[in-house]
Amino acid sequence: MNKSNILQRIRDTGLIPVVRAESADRARRAVEAIMAGGLSVLEVTMTVPGAIEVIRTLLKENPEILVGAGTVLDPETARICILEGAQFIVSPAINTRTIELCRRYSVPVIPGALTPTEIVTAWQAGADVVKVFPASAMGGAKYLSSIKAPLPQVDLIPTGGVSLATAVDFLNAGAFALGVGADLVAAEAIAAGKPEVITETAKKYMQLIAEFRKGSAR
Repeated sequence: MNKSNILQRIRDTGLIPVVRAESADRARRAVEAIMAGGLSVLEVTMTVPGAIEVIRTLLKENPEILVGAGTVLDPETARICILEGAQFIVSPAINTRTIELCRRYSVPVIPGALTPTEIVTAWQAGADVVKVFPASAMGGAKYLSSIKAPLPQVDLIPTGGVSLATAVDFLNAGAFALGVGADLVAAEAIAAGKPEVITETAKKYMQLIAEFRKGSAR
């Protein structure tokens, strides 16, 4: 799958679940719950113990899913993740050398930025999409809408503060897709042995996105 196909699949899905967990086993169980909810795109953060092995195993066992590496802070980590199969790279901040490396490998890169200056800097450095993080800190969907007004050409994925209650507002504001962490990938649900909580939340997100698009197409 080439870069264009990967970005289109992210856009079509409309959602990137952000998997953070205290162990590799819990991360895998969270992913299984996410997939059971109908989602086939997700991000495994480098804060998960053994994250690279988790990515490798997930792709080996589920070649149909799209797995990105998150919280990637440097080009060395990005390269390892890519060589192990990660199909897109996400970071909470801008590292131009990481962006350059991802472009060299033709892998989508989604660096994090917050202010207009940071967002433009990331875009001009070659970001395929810019992760607006933490979106809630700047006013949520209203802030995203304010950014999109002068920068309609920059694709943005709000992360941090995205929930079932705010998702439609972010979509209306022009989000390329939504980055969703704890509101979907609830660590306490896995710890309590209740993965079905994540599965049901995933289904709700997918239904919400489908209904939004149906309404927008009218």
